[in-house]
Amino acid sequence: MNYRLVANILGKVFVLEAALMIPSVIVSLIYGEGDLSSFLITMAILVALGGLFLLIKPKKKKLLARDGMMIVSLAWVSLALFGGLPFFIHGAIPSYIDCIFESVSGFTTTGSSILTDVEVMPKGLLFWRSFTHWFGGMGVLVFFLALLPSMSGSTLHILRAESPGPTPGKLVPKIRDTSKILYGIYFVLTVICTLCLIFAGMPVYDSIVHALGTAGTGGFGIKNNSMAYYNSPLIYNILSVFMIIFGVNFTIYFYAIKRNFTDIKKNTELKLFLVIVIGAVAIITFNTRSMFESYWESFYQAFFQVSSLISTTGYTTYDYNMWPLLSKMILIAVMFTGSCAGSTAGGLKQIRIAIMLKAIRRMVKKLIHPRSVIPIKADGKNVDEDQVSSIGLFCFAYFLIFGIAIILVSFDNHDFETTFTAVLTAISNVGPAFGEAGPLGNFAFFSDFSKIVLSLCMLIGRLEIFPVLLMLNVNSWKKA
Repeated sequence: MNYRLVANILGKVFVLEAALMIPSVIVSLIYGEGDLSSFLITMAILVALGGLFLLIKPKKKKLLARDGMMIVSLAWVSLALFGGLPFFIHGAIPSYIDCIFESVSGFTTTGSSILTDVEVMPKGLLFWRSFTHWFGGMGVLVFFLALLPSMSGSTLHILRAESPGPTPGKLVPKIRDTSKILYGIYFVLTVICTLCLIFAGMPVYDSIVHALGTAGTGGFGIKNNSMAYYNSPLIYNILSVFMIIFGVNFTIYFYAIKRNFTDIKKNTELKLFLVIVIGAVAIITFNTRSMFESYWESFYQAFFQVSSLISTTGYTTYDYNMWPLLSKMILIAVMFTGSCAGSTAGGLKQIRIAIMLKAIRRMVKKLIHPRSVIPIKADGKNVDEDQVSSIGLFCFAYFLIFGIAIILVSFDNHDFETTFTAVLTAISNVGPAFGEAGPLGNFAFFSDFSKIVLSLCMLIGRLEIFPVLLMLNVNSWKKA
C-alpha cells in the first residue's frame, strides 16, 4: 500500500468533513439551541488532524486499485468516527458507541437509529444527521473527485470502490467531469423534491431535512412517528415518487438529458425495478385492503412502504408489523433486492438480480442442450463471463456475511424476526426492521457488541463488501 498517498488523501477528506459541517453550523446559529460548540470543536479537530496528514507528501502518486479501495474504506471509517463527535460532545448521545452507530447509519444512508426521542434533539444536530445522508448517498469521495484535480494514475479506482453497483464507470471521458454531472443531477433533483414538499404544506426546515434524507435514500426523520406525523396523502405520494426516482440509476437521467431514449428503453435493470415495484404495490394494496377505509388509502400506504423499503430509504407512515404475513414477506423481499446500481440506494441491486436470473435460466437450458452456447444479455449487450462470475461471488459473500452477522447478533437473545431483519436492514442500508426494531421502535436496546456488528454491516453493505474486506485483510497493509 502507498501509505504516503493514502495518508495525504485522508488529510483532504478530514478537511472536507469539517467543511461539510458548515451548513449545520449555520442551522445551529439560526435556531440557537446550544449545539454550536459541538460542531466548532469537531471542525477544529478535523482541520488540525487533516493539516498534519497533508504534511505527508507522497513520493509516488500513482493510484493502484488496492490503494483506491483502501482510501475509500479508511475514509468512510474516519468519516463515521468523527461524524459522531458532535453528538458526543454535545451530550445528546452519551455513549460514543451509540454516536458511531448513528454516524455510520447516516453516512451509509441506512437510517437506523438508537434515539428514543428524536424530537428533543437540537435542530443543528438533526440537520447534520440528514446531511450525512445526502453526502453519503452519492459518495463523499465522488464529491471529492469533482472538486479536486485528478491525481496521477486512475481515479476510476476510487469511483468504482465507492459507487454502488457492479459496473460503475465514466459518463464522459474525465472522472472529474463524471463526478460533476452526477452531483449536478443529484443537487437539482434534491431541490425539486424540497420545493414539492414545501408546496404540499410541509414547513421549510422539515422539507429540506426530509428532501436530504429522500435524495440520499437514508430516512432519518425529525419526528418520533416518522412521516405519519404529517398525516398527508399528498406528502406521502410526493415522497413515494421521489424515493423511486432516487432509486433509479443516475445514468438514466444523463441519457434523458442527452435525449438518448433508445438506451433508456433497453435498460434491463430499470424494467425489472419498475415491474417489482408495481407488482409489490398491487399485491400489498389488495392484501391490506381490510385494514384501511378505502382502496385509495390502501394503495398510497402500500406505495409509500414499497417505495421506502425498495429504495432503502426507510421512512414510514404506518406500523407494517401489523400487516398480514404476505405483505410483510414482500417488504422483506424488496429489502433484499434494493434498487438500481448507480443510484443512492442499497441492497443487492436490481442488475445483479437480473443477471443471476438469466444465469439460472441459461443453466436450465444447458441441461437440456449441453453443447449450446447461450450468452447472457443486459441492455441488449452480452455480459462478460467474468462479470457474471463476480456477481455470483458477490451474492455468495453477501449472504455469507449476512449469516455470520445474524449469529453474532443472536448473542443478544432477541426474537428471530427482530434479529434477522435488523441485520438485513443494516447490510441492505434500509433503516427500520421488523419486530422490536420496527417502525415504532429503534436500535437502542441492542448491546454495544451488536451495535458494532451492525455498524460494520452498514459499511460492508454501502461499500459493496470487498473494499471493507480488503481493509480487514492483514496483507493489504503491506507496503507496495
